[in-house]
Amino acid sequence: MRADLVPDDLWERVAPLLPPAPERRRRYPGRLRVPDRVALAGILFVLRTGVAWRDVPAETVGCSGVTAWRRPRDWTEVGVWPRLHAALLTELRRAGLLALDDCSVDGSHVRALKRGDHVGPSPVDRARPGSEHHLIVDRHGTPLAVTLTGGNRHDVTQLLPLLDAAPPIRGLRGRPRRKPRHLYADRGYDFDTYRRLLWKRGIKPLIVRRGVSHGSGLGKVRWVVERTFAWLHRFKRLRTRYERRADLHQGLLDLGCSLICLRRLQRAVDRAGSGDGPRPR
Repeated sequence: MRADLVPDDLWERVAPLLPPAPERRRRYPGRLRVPDRVALAGILFVLRTGVAWRDVPAETVGCSGVTAWRRPRDWTEVGVWPRLHAALLTELRRAGLLALDDCSVDGSHVRALKRGDHVGPSPVDRARPGSEHHLIVDRHGTPLAVTLTGGNRHDVTQLLPLLDAAPPIRGLRGRPRRKPRHLYADRGYDFDTYRRLLWKRGIKPLIVRRGVSHGSGLGKVRWVVERTFAWLHRFKRLRTRYERRADLHQGLLDLGCSLICLRRLQRAVDRAGSGDGPRPR
C-alpha cells in the first residue's frame, strides 16, 4: 500500500470511529482479514480517481476492489462518515477556523448513470436520470453539511432539511452551534414562505430577488459555496454518480467533505509552523 493514500493524520481520526473487527473462527478461520487502513486506501483511491470498484489495482492499493467496496458499505451502515465530519468541524471551531454567523447554500446537479435511489429526471440535462447535491458552507467555504436528492427536486424544498442535516458543532464552551445568523442564497430560494420559516428559526435570509438585474452584491459572499462544489467535485467519484444505493453515495459525499475540512486544518498548522500564524478573520 502506498503511504500517501492514507495519511497519518487522517488515519488517526478515522481509526477510533471504526467498528471492531469480527472475531475469527478457531476452526477453518479462512484468510486473514484485510487491515482497515488498507481498505480505506482502496476507498480513497476510488473516490479520487473515479474508477469502478472492480478496477481497483490490488498491487497498488493492497486489497481487491470487492473488499474496498464491502468495507465502506459496513462503515456507512454504522455512521462512520458523518461522525468523522462532525469531529473535524469540532476541531476547526476549536482552532477558530469556522465563521458560522454567515452561511451560504446552493445545489448542483450530477448525472446518475445507474439510476437507483434518489434519482429523477434532471431539468438541466434534458430529463436524463440525475441526482442533486445540496450544500451549506460557512463564510470561508468550509462544508457543514451535504445532502442527496433526486435531480427533479427543487433546491428550496431541501433548504430546511439541509439546515437540519448540519451537526451540532462543539469545540467551544457553551451550547453547540447548530444554525447561522445569516443565510445567503441565489434566486432559486426566493420564496416568501421559506423566508418566513427562516425568520422563525432566528435566521436572517439574504436571498437574491427574482426579476431584478444581476449585481445584487450578495455574490461577494455567496461565491464560496460554488468554490466548495468545485473542491468536492474534484473527487471524480462524486462528479458523476455511479452508486445505486443512495446511502453509499452519501457516505462518499461526507468523506469528501471531511477531506476538505482536514486540508483546511493542515494548512492552518503549516502556517502556524512557519511562523505566519492564523490569518485575521
